[in-house]
Amino acid sequence: MLVIYLHGFASSAASTKASFFAAKLGERGIPLETPDLNEPDFSTLTVSRMVKQVTDAVDRRPTATDIVLIGSSLGALVAVQVARQRPDRIHRVILLAPALEFGGKAPPALGDRDLDQWRTTGLTNVFHYGYGRILPVGFELYADACTYDCSDVRLSMPIQIFQGRNDTVVAPESVERWAATRPNAELHMVDDDHQLGRSLDYIWTESARFLGL
Repeated sequence: MLVIYLHGFASSAASTKASFFAAKLGERGIPLETPDLNEPDFSTLTVSRMVKQVTDAVDRRPTATDIVLIGSSLGALVAVQVARQRPDRIHRVILLAPALEFGGKAPPALGDRDLDQWRTTGLTNVFHYGYGRILPVGFELYADACTYDCSDVRLSMPIQIFQGRNDTVVAPESVERWAATRPNAELHMVDDDHQLGRSLDYIWTESARFLGL
């Protein structure tokens, strides 16, 4: 088994949750890949670029490898799209506070943004938690995200979802709606916020069971 962890927007491969899963899986001798989805340049980030980066990583692996995707926030949207494109390669999918409606009228992962101004200027500044500083990101991120609709994506593999009831970035009810129409999706609502930091032990216990560890 190989697990690939996809970090969220303005995060990094060294995030708290990525490090947590790396440690837990490492205790079981299971490798975790954590691609840096910011590469090669955060300002030109798009969903399409991230999806291609991950599908390329999947394609490089031997076909006999059971691949699990763990996606956090925007990384969860990428995980869903990769699983849609490579259903024969992805064994299971775990979604953490999934920003599946990132390309909506008010992109949740970007907060309260003036889309018209962003479109006109071409750039908007965001705080990048992975780099610890404010960085610009292009409007193409949002425009490209609008072309990815997860509402009708039906995945064949088992899906596990963790969503905080107090999440102010991703609307909990949107995640509940998405999961409710997918009998292969196992939803865990927890008393936590978008970071899910207080629920990591529970998430690991349930994820380990889900993965048969």
